[in-house]
Amino acid sequence: MVPRDMGDLLRVEDLHVEFRTHLGIVKAVRGVDFTIRSGEKVGLVGESGCGKSVTALAVMRLVPRPRGRISQGHIWIYGDNTATDVVQLDYDSAEMRAIRGRDIAMVFQEPMTSLNPSYTIGYQIMEAVLLHQKTSHELAKEITIEALHSVNMPDPREVVDRYPHHLSGGMRQRAMLAMAMACNPRLLIADEPTTALDVTVQAQILDLVKEACAQRGMAILWITHNLGVVGELCDRAMVMYLGQIVENASVGTIFRDPKHPYTRALLSCSLIETEVRRDLEPIRGSVPGPFDIPEGCGFAPRCPYAEEQCQQMPPIINIGDEQVRCWRHA
Repeated sequence: MVPRDMGDLLRVEDLHVEFRTHLGIVKAVRGVDFTIRSGEKVGLVGESGCGKSVTALAVMRLVPRPRGRISQGHIWIYGDNTATDVVQLDYDSAEMRAIRGRDIAMVFQEPMTSLNPSYTIGYQIMEAVLLHQKTSHELAKEITIEALHSVNMPDPREVVDRYPHHLSGGMRQRAMLAMAMACNPRLLIADEPTTALDVTVQAQILDLVKEACAQRGMAILWITHNLGVVGELCDRAMVMYLGQIVENASVGTIFRDPKHPYTRALLSCSLIETEVRRDLEPIRGSVPGPFDIPEGCGFAPRCPYAEEQCQQMPPIINIGDEQVRCWRHA
């Protein structure tokens, strides 16, 4: 069994994910390492295309096949006295299907692409309950209604018989949360689930997630490009760029004293309330294409502090409880 702290729930080690295209191999995730402890709320933040969603899909063993694959690394899921490397499991094996929902559940950004339009909301949630819990059909329906009630779904006994297109966007996202939490997973992965919602509904969903985490002791990996959401919801933040985590620290440290130039640049161009009014500063340049990834620091072509040393890949540097991948960390 892999050594671990007793509170560890998920450990990702040297994860590499790549996709085969007609132009060549795209390296979407390049050597990612992180740990999530039981009950911890972690934000994974970065620009679009940096590898956040692919990292989450890898944890769930849902990287699109056959073009996508985990080419290297380990993803350890810890139980009371067990350690399972899901990379070693077949993506469609009974053991992997049991881990999805029972140990880890995922909520996606757009529920209309995740919910089956041919089945009622109740049927789809009950399917997960019946898969992971030994229960009768009648009790599964009651568990489903209770799950909908727990996410403040209006008229849950009526909603179970409705189809996805009968619900508003906010109600569909509540249904997805209910489905994810119906089997009491130990870790909820949320891939930008509030991006398409208006700010009022977004705030309601965030409150629901925080309440669920407090009541159930559930850990969260919240994927977003919105630093404001990370500041409101999370204990710790991981900043990702070009398939690598470039900074990993407590939310307080990320906001007060960021070490990586990319983290500072993200904060400078984000609408986050501060005591001092300031102008937004866009990040200069653009993210390199998938076939133009620099050999050294991926952010170097856009970094105002880049020097010759940055043409080499910087190591991960530990500063107390913080990790940063930068030669010139502040």
